[in-house]
Amino acid sequence: MAVLSSSQILDIARRVIALFEGRGLKCCLMGSLASYLYGVPRTPNDVDVVVLSTVYTQEDLKTMLVQDDRQFLLVRSRNPRATYRVLWYRLPGSYQRCKVDILIPGILNVPAVPYRYIVSPKPHYLPVMPPIPQLLLKLQGWADHRISPRADMRAKQYLDVRDIDSLLEIVCRRNLRIDDNVVKWVPETTFEAASSTLQRYVVVASPQSIYNWRKLGFAISYEPALLV
Repeated sequence: MAVLSSSQILDIARRVIALFEGRGLKCCLMGSLASYLYGVPRTPNDVDVVVLSTVYTQEDLKTMLVQDDRQFLLVRSRNPRATYRVLWYRLPGSYQRCKVDILIPGILNVPAVPYRYIVSPKPHYLPVMPPIPQLLLKLQGWADHRISPRADMRAKQYLDVRDIDSLLEIVCRRNLRIDDNVVKWVPETTFEAASSTLQRYVVVASPQSIYNWRKLGFAISYEPALLV
């Protein structure tokens, strides 16, 4: 399958957001696309959207997109035990397609973001997960990929490290901290879980990042014994 350009990925994200907004649903981007919009250089290869509502299930929301735009389609998961279907967007007049993941608060520890804290970075002005929660979700993704039973998922951890360190640098340049008022809505358990993951991250993946994590407000000690 041909690799999509960043402009194609962004167009698909705009379409998803517009369709949900047409139904009165607020949403924001997360994942690699959100990191890209903050300035991380790697071009994303899919679209991750959080619908800020718990009224509908993920399958309900996927079905809405398929009903509203025939370029969306649902296919069976490669996992025979899966009860969900995978959402794809087919580029008009092309065999190219893009995977679209729809999430809701509470799934994969995605927080329920008050919409007033959603960010719309220049120059695209698309709604994005706030920077610190976005960074912590990427960190969680690294931890999940690292212990995955699937080799293709484990391979993603190395891209994760590059993306995390790049986004961390961007967040630190903005002088953001985890004790800022704009992140008071984030559950304390989120920061506690991140602190635990960070102890391992700075040992096995990115020792040099410890200074930026401390600048962000995390109390981290470098303990090589955690490597085991």
